[in-house]
Amino acid sequence: MEKTHKTKVLIIGSGPAGWTAAIYSARSALSPIVVEGQQPGGQLTITSDVENYPGFIEPIGGTELMQNMKKQAERFGTTIISDIITEVDFSVRPFVCRGESGAEYIADTVIIATGAQAKWLGLPSEAKYKGFGVSGCATCDGFFFRGKDVCVVGGGNTALEDALYLTKFANKVYLIHRRDQFNAEKIMQERVFKNPKIEIIWNTVVEEVIGEDSLMLSVTGVKVKNTASGQTTELKADGMFVAIGYEPSTKVFKGKLNMDEMGYILTEPNSTKTNVKGVFAAGDVRDREYRQAVTAAGNGCMAALEAERFLANFV
Repeated sequence: MEKTHKTKVLIIGSGPAGWTAAIYSARSALSPIVVEGQQPGGQLTITSDVENYPGFIEPIGGTELMQNMKKQAERFGTTIISDIITEVDFSVRPFVCRGESGAEYIADTVIIATGAQAKWLGLPSEAKYKGFGVSGCATCDGFFFRGKDVCVVGGGNTALEDALYLTKFANKVYLIHRRDQFNAEKIMQERVFKNPKIEIIWNTVVEEVIGEDSLMLSVTGVKVKNTASGQTTELKADGMFVAIGYEPSTKVFKGKLNMDEMGYILTEPNSTKTNVKGVFAAGDVRDREYRQAVTAAGNGCMAALEAERFLANFV
């Protein structure tokens, strides 16, 4: 059944940025509505353990951390709706957004926190071991591979940065690239070539992630294929990091907000304000560089405070 929801603050997305925005908005008596989106909790829900989020001495599961944030937002009066926004109209205020369910959301302000998704290889085995040895975030999960062998898939700046970062922990890093040269910055390439822990495997693609699933899922290696010879081999590795890029979840906002060439929403310097007054963007949807839970949460706080100030002057 179609339904209309009215709110002072509509938050689209439910990762660290979205939940933090909800907590701050709710504590300011703005009665926000959070539309959870396609992946409630965001990318942290596929992260097994989070060790770098301030305030947690022991590791906390990514899903558990997001559930805690959700409960905290609910405690202060946030309304949470399971829906996916498929259409937005930012041409006039109040703004109108429509969901996949047919529901209509009318809001004085909108905070976009839909995040960004790591691009994956699309292998069934990759999906099976995601969060159990397969990761899209080296800075999030690298610590868990101390003294182990890992592989990084990709050939751009992100892949090379991840490979270099992982050498702080891993015993060996295989850098697997489908071509015979990188498309990363030259200085980054030089650092990779000079690092004794990194072994580059050119003209190669991953065909399958190999692992154990007797007691607990764990990666033991990858099956790779040389694109020139067609020969397949197996590499022993305890983890695989996919670094072929990120894609911001902004398709529904194209043509509605200013974005960069990669689809990330552009905001004012040191702000979450977009080019449309009353619409804010927080977290990975605008952050191409850091993509961390703590920076996303900080963005969520900023967006909520800026939305509150906007509403105080709203006519």
